[in-house]
Amino acid sequence: MTGHLITVGDEILLGQIVDTNAAWLGEQLAAVGVDLRRSETVGDGVDEIASAIEGGYAGGASVVIVTGGLGPTHDDVTRAAVAQAFGRDLEFDQRLFDRIEARYSSRGRTMPAIGRVMAEVPAGFEALENPKGSAPGLWCEAQGRIIAVMPGVPHEMKTISEHAVLPRLVERQDEVVLSRTLLTVGKGESDLSAMIAETAEHLPDGLRLAYLPSLGTVRIRVTARGADHGDARADLEAAICAIRDTLGTLVFGEGQLALEGAVLEMLVDNGLTVAVAESCSGGAVAARLTSVPGSSRAFLGGVVAYSNAAKVGLLGVEESALEDEGAVSEAVALQLAAGARSQFGADVGLATTGIAGPGGGTPNKPVGTVWLAYDDGSTSRAVRLQLTSDREVNIALTATAALDMVRRQVLRRGR
Repeated sequence: MTGHLITVGDEILLGQIVDTNAAWLGEQLAAVGVDLRRSETVGDGVDEIASAIEGGYAGGASVVIVTGGLGPTHDDVTRAAVAQAFGRDLEFDQRLFDRIEARYSSRGRTMPAIGRVMAEVPAGFEALENPKGSAPGLWCEAQGRIIAVMPGVPHEMKTISEHAVLPRLVERQDEVVLSRTLLTVGKGESDLSAMIAETAEHLPDGLRLAYLPSLGTVRIRVTARGADHGDARADLEAAICAIRDTLGTLVFGEGQLALEGAVLEMLVDNGLTVAVAESCSGGAVAARLTSVPGSSRAFLGGVVAYSNAAKVGLLGVEESALEDEGAVSEAVALQLAAGARSQFGADVGLATTGIAGPGGGTPNKPVGTVWLAYDDGSTSRAVRLQLTSDREVNIALTATAALDMVRRQVLRRGR
């Protein structure tokens, strides 16, 4: 099954928003076995969108996925474009209209008159329910061609994809396609690829590896294809086990689990609590931990101690350490971690201090210098990182490395 992805919106072409939909859909389509041959962005014009749809099929795609342009405003013309591409008329669906109107009412709102267009559906198309919004998606299969159209709002698109589009594509595959994703932290994709190289040579035929890097972490997607579900599942399981054995503790989980989620699970499982003292990361570690539902079971709190006075007054850092070593130092990092643990009565204290940039660096401590520290009362450890010249990147990498430090120390406690 080959695919063609179209994202619609002048705002994307003008650089006013980042097209995250294409990246997410590309990964999801690959995971269900759709061979995506091309992805493109087109503006809010009926002819442009219709031409892109027709071009997708002309280029050999059996599936065309479109996102964007399904709302009620004057520039939302994707319905008309889809109808034009398929030579269909737009038909008003009263039951669909009633559902959309009821959704507005449930939120204490009155649907504007222009909202009526959201109940217009190309003849022969199925409207896909949108649990997160008002504009429904569209689905049609005709003459060996499939098209799925979804709103451009990311959380609405993802919900419709996961509930209606991706499962249908799986059902229509002429072969079994199974995939699993390992989550790693601590090494880049090149290092991981080198480590796995020998293992990969002995994997069963038909297995594919894909490396999906982000700041500080890399996802390794393993996909198995075959005619028999049992054989494909066995091959996939064998590959996952072999890669896990090779990478060891670099793997922190599988699927959609975030690193902060894995860390909190480990803390809860070991009956531990954590508190953080952050300087250069400015609360990024605490923000990631508290983004996980139920984080209060293990996360007690944190202090953003940006000034030296805050480090001394709130966390008990010695003034002599600041004067002799500087705020960005091993000594201060260790005292920050111990201070966080003591201040909150936590089992574990975690600290970050560094020079995020773009200014503030020195020859001995250039921009990107970061110290992380861990303290649990019996064990303390500090690590120096040398990161980049980009402030946002440094903050993100610091938070990831700090979370991984806790993970690794808890693993050592359990041995």
